[in-house]
Amino acid sequence: MTPATAAKTTPLYDDHVALGGRMVEFAGTMLPVQYKGIIAESKAVRERAGMFDVSHMARLSFTGPRVFEYLEWATTNDVSKLADGEGQYSLLPNGQGGCVDDIIVYRISDGDYKMVVNAANHEKDVAHFRSLDTAGVELRDYSAETAMIAVQGPSASRIIASLTNVPNVIESTGFFGTLDVDVAGVPCFAARSGYTGEDGYELQCPQDRASQLWQALLEAGVEPCGLGARDTLRVEAGLPLYGHELNDTLSPIAAGLGWVVSKTKSFLGSEIINAARANGTPTKLHGVRLEGKRLPMPEMEVFVDGNRAGEVSSGVYSPLLDCGIAFAFLDAAIKVDTPCEVDVRGTKVPGTVVNKRFFRR
Repeated sequence: MTPATAAKTTPLYDDHVALGGRMVEFAGTMLPVQYKGIIAESKAVRERAGMFDVSHMARLSFTGPRVFEYLEWATTNDVSKLADGEGQYSLLPNGQGGCVDDIIVYRISDGDYKMVVNAANHEKDVAHFRSLDTAGVELRDYSAETAMIAVQGPSASRIIASLTNVPNVIESTGFFGTLDVDVAGVPCFAARSGYTGEDGYELQCPQDRASQLWQALLEAGVEPCGLGARDTLRVEAGLPLYGHELNDTLSPIAAGLGWVVSKTKSFLGSEIINAARANGTPTKLHGVRLEGKRLPMPEMEVFVDGNRAGEVSSGVYSPLLDCGIAFAFLDAAIKVDTPCEVDVRGTKVPGTVVNKRFFRR
């Protein structure tokens, strides 16, 4: 089956349709926004285990004798801190103080790294990498050859372990650790990471084996989840989305991501970002918790003491907290616990400025 649209599909498209997934176009790919519903799916991840088709995200490999030096220059985090089989969250700086994307870098071995980048930035990221000095570096885009399924929740690792012959290894691997393992007989590059604030793995597998893996996880009791729940969960967990909390002109310091910006190495645009760290930024990303269930949306204005203090960058209804929550870029002087109001379609809804980590396992 193919959709009546020019958008791309993932290898799991037919599986989503068979399960009644409501399909929408996201970053040029048809994906399920929900199955049973955003609230039910969000709760499944928080309480048990849910899975997401994240095959639309791009998967790249970097090999060669100069790849370490290349990635140290091209990314903000310290690649030098990675041992074999370890990964890290990082950013792609653009040289002007903003970001091309946020990414995950995995070290496989000396001279061999993998990377996951955002679907919406796929072509832009590859072009950016090729614009840098690639001597001694081979960049390969293997996205089309593979699929990726994120299994998330307090029971996620236990369920995956039960489908392998190395359950103790699955359970004992550290966060952002990686291994090559067969899951339900399907060869996978498994990384203990995710986008929900929960434990779990992101499983890369051959695209022609994706349905087999999906069905095995389904039979093992993992709940299929869509984009709606994924967005709700990542906001609850305080995780940014490129295009909302990060972009080409916004400093990652304003977004509260100084912790993934090295203080010791030189990288593309490091002088500008480090100056922002030293001098501060006009705005700072905060969480906002509303009184009631109204849904805050991007670009809605936030007021403190009757004065405009900033605007929302992301907002959801949180099933966990039973209220509206948001990220908002606010004037840098504003502190946590400050009362505020969000203009929700003409109604100023009261709330409080809070830490942007609404949920922490």
